[in-house]
Amino acid sequence: MRQILPDTETTGLDPNQGHRIIEVAAVEMVNRRLTGNHLHRYVNPERDIDAGAMQVHGITPEFLQDKPRFADIAREFVDFIHGAELIIHNAPFDVGFLNVELRLLEMPLLSTWCEGVVDTLAMAKSLHPGQRNNLDALCKRYGVDNASRTLHGALIDCELLAAVYLALTRGQESLSIGLEDAQRSQADPAAMRMRSKPVLLQASSEEMAAHAGVLEAIAEESRGGCLWGTEQGAA
Repeated sequence: MRQILPDTETTGLDPNQGHRIIEVAAVEMVNRRLTGNHLHRYVNPERDIDAGAMQVHGITPEFLQDKPRFADIAREFVDFIHGAELIIHNAPFDVGFLNVELRLLEMPLLSTWCEGVVDTLAMAKSLHPGQRNNLDALCKRYGVDNASRTLHGALIDCELLAAVYLALTRGQESLSIGLEDAQRSQADPAAMRMRSKPVLLQASSEEMAAHAGVLEAIAEESRGGCLWGTEQGAA
C-alpha cells in the first residue's frame, strides 16, 4: 500500500479569511516503510503572515519573497500524492487549506487525487481520550525523538508523524503479519508437514484404577442406568 504523509504551514488559522499555505511537504511510505521519496516546497503567499503564526513556524514574509507561488507547485504536489492514501494529523486543517488553494486554481479538490484521508488526531483521541494528542505529546507517549523540532516545520512534522502513525497502528501490523503467516502456512505443503503431531499421553495404572472406581460409584448411584462399559451398565 502506498501512503503519503503531507503537512502544511500557513499564514494563519482560517483559509476562509484569506490565509494561505506558505510551506508544504509530504513523505512517501510503501507497505509501512518510508521510501526516502519526499516533496518539500516553500510558497510565497503574496500576503502578510500573522504574528502568532510566525511564532509557531518561524517563517517570515522576507524569506518567502523569492519563493514560487502555490500555482507554480500545485501540479507537482497533486502528482506526488496521486493515487495514495493520505495520513494527516488534524486532517480538516490541512485539507481545508489545500482545497482552497486548489479551488483558487480551478483544479479538482484533494479527494480527486487521493484514495482517502486518515486523520491521526482523531485516531489518537479515540485511543487516548481525555489526553493531549498533539504531535509533541504523541512523540513523547510513543518514544519518538522530536528533539530537533524546536519550531513547527512541514517536512520534519511529516517525518515525525510517520513514526507516530506506525506506533498508533502497530497492533494492526501485528495482526496483518499473523494473518499473512497463517496464509503462507496453509498454502505451503512443506509448512503443513512441519506442523507438530498431537502428543498422546497414556494414563497410569493408578489413574485407570481411580477412574474405574468413579465409574462404578456412578453406576451404583444410577442403579444400572449407565451406558458405559461397567459391569452394571454393559449390554
